[in-house]
Amino acid sequence: MNKAAGLAIAAAVGLLAGCGSEPEAPGKTTQQLMAEDVQPTAEIYWNTVRYESVLENDKPVDRDILPSTDEDWKRAGDAADRLVELANLLQTPAYATGRRSDWAQFAGALAEASQRAQQAVAERSVDKVFGTGGLIYSVCSACHLAYPPASGIPPSVAPSGENPA
Repeated sequence: MNKAAGLAIAAAVGLLAGCGSEPEAPGKTTQQLMAEDVQPTAEIYWNTVRYESVLENDKPVDRDILPSTDEDWKRAGDAADRLVELANLLQTPAYATGRRSDWAQFAGALAEASQRAQQAVAERSVDKVFGTGGLIYSVCSACHLAYPPASGIPPSVAPSGENPA
C-alpha cells in the first residue's frame, strides 16, 4: 500500500471514530450563555428603539428613544449579528443534545427573528426594529416557558420530586 492510500484510510478511520463520540462540551453552561451573552445582547437590541415614561419634577415626561447616529445603528446591527450567532450556537450538539426537539425549534426561531432584526437595521427602519425586538422577546418568552431559566430543565424531563423552576 502506498503512503497516500495509507493516509486516506487513516483519515477515514479517524472520521468514522468521531461519528459516535459525544458532542464537545461547550465553554459555558446554557444558563451562563443566556445570562452572560444572549440576555445582554438582546437588551442592546431592545434598547435601540423604546418608549419611556418618567417623572421629572413630579411631572410625567414621555420619551421616544430612537437611533440617531451611525454608531446607534451599528450597535443595533452588531447586536442583531451576535444574536444570530448565539441562536446558531444554541442549535449545536453541545447545547441541543439531551433536550427535546422543541429546543431546536426555539433556537431556530431566535435565529430567524434575529435575521429579521439584521434586515430591519440594514433598512434603518425604526418601526421594523421595534417590531423585531418584540418578536425576539416573544421567542425568548416562549422558550422560557418550556425551559425555565432557573433550572434549564423542562418540566416534563425534571426528575421526580425536583422543582424545575
